[in-house]
Amino acid sequence: MAEITSELMYELWNRVHTDTGGLKEGQRHVRAELNALRGTVVSIRQDLHHIYGALDRHELRLARIENRLELREISQAQSRFEPHP
Repeated sequence: MAEITSELMYELWNRVHTDTGGLKEGQRHVRAELNALRGTVVSIRQDLHHIYGALDRHELRLARIENRLELREISQAQSRFEPHP
């Protein structure tokens, strides 16, 4: 069995320290990417909110137009039966 010396322990701790540093750096990159992804999701949600708002306005406008057309159709149908001079 190999003898455990201070040099061997120093080398092992050095490797652990290096590996830990690499893990921390990788974690920083993952966090940065996650924050960027969160920003993108927030932006998409805001865009969807604006789209739904526009669709609601168009639906209301279309309902008013349909209502006016129905009133016009009714008045045209009634005018057929009214006497004209």
